[in-house]
Amino acid sequence: MAASHKVIITCAVTGSIHTPTMSPHLPISATEIADAAIGAAEAGAAIVHLHARDPKDGRPDQSPEAFAPFLRVITQRAAVVVNITTGGAPTMSIEERVRPAATFKPEVASLNMGSMNFGLYPMLARYKTFKHEWERPYLEDSRERIFKNTFADIEYILTTCAENGTRFEIECYDIGHLYTLAHFADRGVVKPPFFIQSVFGILGGIGPHPEDVMHMRRTADRLFGRATYHWSVLGAGRNQMPIGPGRLAESNAAQVRQARHIIEGLGLEIATPDEARAILGLKGADNVAF
Repeated sequence: MAASHKVIITCAVTGSIHTPTMSPHLPISATEIADAAIGAAEAGAAIVHLHARDPKDGRPDQSPEAFAPFLRVITQRAAVVVNITTGGAPTMSIEERVRPAATFKPEVASLNMGSMNFGLYPMLARYKTFKHEWERPYLEDSRERIFKNTFADIEYILTTCAENGTRFEIECYDIGHLYTLAHFADRGVVKPPFFIQSVFGILGGIGPHPEDVMHMRRTADRLFGRATYHWSVLGAGRNQMPIGPGRLAESNAAQVRQARHIIEGLGLEIATPDEARAILGLKGADNVAF
């Protein structure tokens, strides 16, 4: 099968949505994040999407110093494509969020395409107590917190990384975000082929119904033409896939293996990291700063 027809599995290893109370399996320390990323790569992920956390209490940490220890280990032990977040967490400034991608010049960086309500507070009902004092207000304050990604913010990230050869995973949480991508594409600020990550099931964004998925796909086809972009889907939390009723996934690798099982069960093949590089037109691991 030609590489261009293979399926790329991306694994977001720890993210910034979940807090330590939600799962004992959440990677927090640099060692845990590195091991989880390498395990995901060994299971079949071609790309690992990386956030960092404070090892003392697990809160999101967007300092380059938090990323450096696990970036080195991952690239030494796996040939996987590294995607560094510029989303960080909704509590962070845009300057703070872009700093790791600007510092390390990765092959891929994520880029959120619009300001939005980002409701995490329904998770509060699941837990009576929390391991760390920051968790409850982090979730509760999402009732009135806007995840800020203005036109100026988006352009700031694009232009800050413009000379680094970094390509962007364009994260679209709603239909309007596709139109924002079209705006920047029309201006020539971002160029095809686009890597569009459509995100379903975040409270404040588009829902996870199959009709929502098809609506996003049809809109992307109409705006860009199918030949000019690569399509990816992400379902938030339990909207991604059921591992087992009432049972937490114990590792990123387990979720990658489940995705691989579904893909191969459909008669498709997964892409290797080098095939993903060819499909997405990436600069190669030799051209990053870590």
